[in-house]
Amino acid sequence: MSQPDTPEADRIDPAQHKAYAEIAASTEFQNLRKRFLSFAFPATVIFMIWYVVYVLCNNWARGFMDIQVFGNINIALIFGLLQFVSTFVIAILYARHANRSIDPAADKLRQQFEAQVQPKEDRS
Repeated sequence: MSQPDTPEADRIDPAQHKAYAEIAASTEFQNLRKRFLSFAFPATVIFMIWYVVYVLCNNWARGFMDIQVFGNINIALIFGLLQFVSTFVIAILYARHANRSIDPAADKLRQQFEAQVQPKEDRS
């Protein structure tokens, strides 16, 4: 069975493929990946540890989690709410990190890619 014809826009342009391969192999792209991973990996590991500790405490440290802090507010509720807080803190910190060190490098690589694949008649 043959594949249906795809619209022209869906076909892989060899010039784009070549430009992408060159950029992906570049030192700048590797540095961009390192900048991303230098935040994403530790943040993910720390958050997952924090989440697992929360779940483990809820299952096996009920005495600790049931401690009343004030009124009907106990440690379990505070830890649960802090899960949301930590998610927003990570998102804010990542946005700041991306704005400072990821986005400028990504924009530069995107411009380099676009310059390489721009049709010759459009270049002025």
